[in-house]
Formats: sequence, C-alpha cells, structure tokens
Amino acid sequence: MSKSPEDAIKSMIANMPEKTGKSLTQWLKLAANSKLQKHGQIVSHLKLEYGLTHGYANLVVHEHLKSDQPINLVDAQYSGGKTDLRPIHDALVSEVEKFGVDVEISPKKTCVSLRRNKQFAVITPATKTRIDLGINLKGHDGTSRLLPLKNAMCTHKVQITELNQIDQELIKWLTEAYKNA
Repeated sequence: MSKSPEDAIKSMIANMPEKTGKSLTQWLKLAANSKLQKHGQIVSHLKLEYGLTHGYANLVVHEHLKSDQPINLVDAQYSGGKTDLRPIHDALVSEVEKFGVDVEISPKKTCVSLRRNKQFAVITPATKTRIDLGINLKGHDGTSRLLPLKNAMCTHKVQITELNQIDQELIKWLTEAYKNA
C-alpha cells in the first residue's frame, strides 16, 4: 500500500540523520544561516554546498519557509534568472484584463492560465530570455510568428523576448482566442 504524502514526509524526516548525516533541525539551521530567501536559491545552496539530494533539500526548504502566507506563484515563476521577463508577463496580463470582467487570471506553478469560460491562452516563462504565449486558435493555420502546436494544451505558440513584441497583431490573436473561449 502506498504511503500518503504526509507519511512519506515523516519517513524522510525520520531517515534524514542516517541518509544525510544531519537531523532536520540541523539542516534548518544551515538553511537559515544561508541568509537566502527564495526557495530555489536555498535548494541549490544545500545541494551545492552540502551535497544534499534534491528531495531532501526541497523538504528542508519547505520546512524552513513554512508560513501561513500563501506562495505567490507568479513571483516564484519570475524569480532568479527570469526576473527580466516579469514586465512582459505584466504587460500581457494588463492587455488581457482589458477584454472584459470575465477574464480569469489563474496562476499555476509554472505558468499562468488565461481563462474565460475555458482557457484561451497560457503565459509560460520558458527560458531566462523568452516567454512562450500559448494561444487557442482552432482553425488558424499559423504564421512564422504564430507557431502551430500539435498535441498541446494550446493550438499555437508565440515566443516573446521583448515588450515591443506585444503589438496589435498579438493582441488581435489573443482577442480572437478570448472571444472563442
């Protein structure tokens, strides 16, 4: 019988001294002493400096950063090397919010879903220098800029690396997808 997530965490914590050489309390002190504040930065630090596996490092950081405050998924997506992409994300959201009061901005762990009655677009920080904007435009052939996708949640993708690429053509595609949602 498989363990519940809670049981798996308890088991990892119990096995931590044997598997890593330190107790959770000792790892929490090292995480705190790092003075780092972002999840990914602390995980990387524990892995690089102490050779901790990703699973244990992730567990330590989750325990270290536990709070009653909800995690801001968008802030997390645009942390580290992707911070320069945040203005592009914000500009896209600003344009889409103009479509109507029925627009739903729904952050996920790795992307932001743009919905009406159904999803019409997805904003994904794909690399440190590029946002992939997935757009649902069924029946559209695509262009050299509006790339058709197969077997994806969206029918097309536009790669955005600069704010000026959020132009009238892109807004037209988003508007069409919104109206069809």
